[in-house]
Amino acid sequence: MPSDVREHLGLFDRFATWTSNLVARASFFTFCLLLVLIWAPSIFLLRSVDTWQLIINTVTTIITFLMVALLQNTQTRSDEALQHKLNAIADALADLMLYESGEDNRDLREDLIELRRAVGLERYESSGK
Repeated sequence: MPSDVREHLGLFDRFATWTSNLVARASFFTFCLLLVLIWAPSIFLLRSVDTWQLIINTVTTIITFLMVALLQNTQTRSDEALQHKLNAIADALADLMLYESGEDNRDLREDLIELRRAVGLERYESSGK
């Protein structure tokens, strides 16, 4: 259930989240564009076109390799959180169906609190959205 989700993220998870948020911004795209614009005229400084191409290929390969690992981490955690939310919704609906059928006489307040915590409704309700 949603209460099984870890509240505390490890150092790598926090770094991956920070990186994911950073690369999703226009400023990161601008940085990449500037990198290419700085690299392009460097052909006049280097004697070999092969060396010139090797520089950009190496840099982009390393960045891509590292970004795939970091973004996969954040995507996996996002998928797990979504699955926990769906499980909470299914569990709450099952409890509601039991309650409405008269087979379960418990109070649904605990289920409502668990469901709201799982899907983040308390944030939307308190902010007036």
